[in-house]
Amino acid sequence: MKVTVVGAGAVGATCADNIARAALCEELVLLDIKEGIAEGKAIDMMQTAALLGFDTKITGSTNDYSKTANSDIAVITSGLPRKPGMTREELIGINAGIVKGVAENILKHSPNAIFIIISNPMDTMTYLALKSTGLPKNKIIGMGGALDSARFKYYLSTAIGCSPNDLQGFVAGGHGDTTMIPLTRLATYQGAPVSNYLDEASLKKVAADTMVGGATLTGLLGTSAWYAPGAACAAMVKSIVRDEKKLITCCVSLDGEYGQKDICIGVPVTLGKNGWEKIIDYKLNEEEQAAFNKSADAVRSMNSVLSTL
Repeated sequence: MKVTVVGAGAVGATCADNIARAALCEELVLLDIKEGIAEGKAIDMMQTAALLGFDTKITGSTNDYSKTANSDIAVITSGLPRKPGMTREELIGINAGIVKGVAENILKHSPNAIFIIISNPMDTMTYLALKSTGLPKNKIIGMGGALDSARFKYYLSTAIGCSPNDLQGFVAGGHGDTTMIPLTRLATYQGAPVSNYLDEASLKKVAADTMVGGATLTGLLGTSAWYAPGAACAAMVKSIVRDEKKLITCCVSLDGEYGQKDICIGVPVTLGKNGWEKIIDYKLNEEEQAAFNKSADAVRSMNSVLSTL
């Protein structure tokens, strides 16, 4: 098994580190456009192998896509990170060209690769990757929902005073501060609805905190977060390479599911060796479906910018 991570910044390097530590592949290639960055981080990670006990071979490369040949999974983190006060939408013009070029270069050397897209605005970049590569839709997966759901469980666990590992909770819709939909009605704590433990005001606060979770960290850190995004992507890679069929919210192409077509947006899917394999219908109520439709409209508005580039 071979995995390529394009973009050796904080998110890409953290993703690669998580993949190597979990021994999810025999070979991992870290690629970046900036001279020496990928090589340096790859060597640094390899020097932890004797300490951490993993055997994954990590190779760094400056823009040499031939080293990514025959990758089974390609993770694209390339692009500018979000700065304080910057919306994901503002990144479209810059990052679209980067993501399209990366995807095309990966495909030249790895025509059978499954793509995981992290670059922002993630829903639009996932849609762009699907349209520009012509790959089957099950092989193009956006990461946002996995990260947003982890943040949702963090805020729920803080409010309840429990371990996030005892919670089930999913965030659907777009990966944006105003477009994601924390599904509080369906969240559970060891099988019981979280509404048994939190009142309506507390649940609304959890949802609101989740929706601005990324912006909150950007304000604190001065740049986008990296530990949780890297771990979220590694969890997706794990489910794919080990064919775990884990249920994870991901940005995928819809064809009538959840009442939407010709869009990539976050819904619960099972991840296995073929990429995303099944969309799970959560039977949204009227209010949730209305929010999902509104989120889809916002994502389409972002996607429309692609036609002007």
